[in-house]
Amino acid sequence: MPNKLFDMLQERGFVKDMTHPEQIKELLNSDKKITFYLGIDPTADSLHIGHFFALRMFRHLQNAGHRGILLIGGATCMIGDPTGKSDMRKMLTKEQVEHNLNEVKELARHFVLPGTEIVNNADWMDNFSYIDFMRLICVHFNVSTMLASEAYARRRENGGLTFLEMGYMPMQAYDFVHLHNEYGCVLEIGGSDQWGNIVAGTELFRKMNIEQEKEKGEIYGLTSPLLMTADGKKMGKTEKGTLWVARDKTTPFDFYQYFYNTADENTEMLLALFTDIPMNEIKQMCSSDIIAAKKRMAFEITKLIHGEELATQAADTASSLFAGGNAENAPSFDLEMKEAMGIVDFLVAVNLFDSKSEARRMVEQGGIQIDGEKITSKDYIVEPKESIMVQRGKKIFLKVNIK
Repeated sequence: MPNKLFDMLQERGFVKDMTHPEQIKELLNSDKKITFYLGIDPTADSLHIGHFFALRMFRHLQNAGHRGILLIGGATCMIGDPTGKSDMRKMLTKEQVEHNLNEVKELARHFVLPGTEIVNNADWMDNFSYIDFMRLICVHFNVSTMLASEAYARRRENGGLTFLEMGYMPMQAYDFVHLHNEYGCVLEIGGSDQWGNIVAGTELFRKMNIEQEKEKGEIYGLTSPLLMTADGKKMGKTEKGTLWVARDKTTPFDFYQYFYNTADENTEMLLALFTDIPMNEIKQMCSSDIIAAKKRMAFEITKLIHGEELATQAADTASSLFAGGNAENAPSFDLEMKEAMGIVDFLVAVNLFDSKSEARRMVEQGGIQIDGEKITSKDYIVEPKESIMVQRGKKIFLKVNIK
């Protein structure tokens, strides 16, 4: 493994775009220590796997001795980032944002070094009047340039870009300037979908320095690629929705299964991003025994999020289920069922399918098993009993507890 930080990040797949490639490479490969930051908007009361990917990069920089600041966007979340969206984000109430912010902050603490500074951009944004912000900050933004940015492309294509959303980029850009002025922050990291907003921060810094006749100085932006599968699809969506970090939203078993069920060609990339195993060892594992490598990958990522005990339980449960067992730790669903139900209604009731037509089709194709018995008739009747083990396809198991 390279002993230079930038070289290591690049080798393992963390580097996508850079505002100043040569300067950033030299800075991170040197012995000089810097202050950097990562911003997360608390749009939900949990972190998803994309956030965790960014926090992995954050932790690598911290481990190399750099000072990291984690910004939780209590102010920017009130506006909503339009990047990549075809519709305007749902507006959250102040109470919802406050609740989400506290939950996200607590979760994030598990993945960064103890004592990491966590800040909320509402603490400085709330001090601006509307007119002051427009005159001091927004005066430096050219609307034509903003509209040409990828950050607004999808919303513009759909003809629905609002003035509210136009305010997001100036706010995030000013965060970078504020953190530089208050903490000496010189680097912002984030996903490549934030490239336009990050560049806007470096440009705002330059323009404000010229206006205020300050020394030139430089601040930099570094993005990592979005977490994508080998065939170009965004990772993080499961049969049940988003892959969350909080175990009450995505169980450790479902978390483990998600990664174990990814295509073989994603294994090397995931091991590189989510473990510290040397790259030559990763390549050897993947070329010699891809199944063992996938199990190791799924276990290591689950351990990072949920700890070794729950990761071991998840791996053991998966092995037991695939061996035809009836594991206690399988994901479960509580169903009130006083009388027999048709198989199609039953499958929809336990949330394995969104529609009866989809459930019926899977049954007729032989993709459903009840307590180990393959069901092929849409007229099959499920009788109530204490628990029922349902298998959808080869990889999805659900233990239904009858109430």
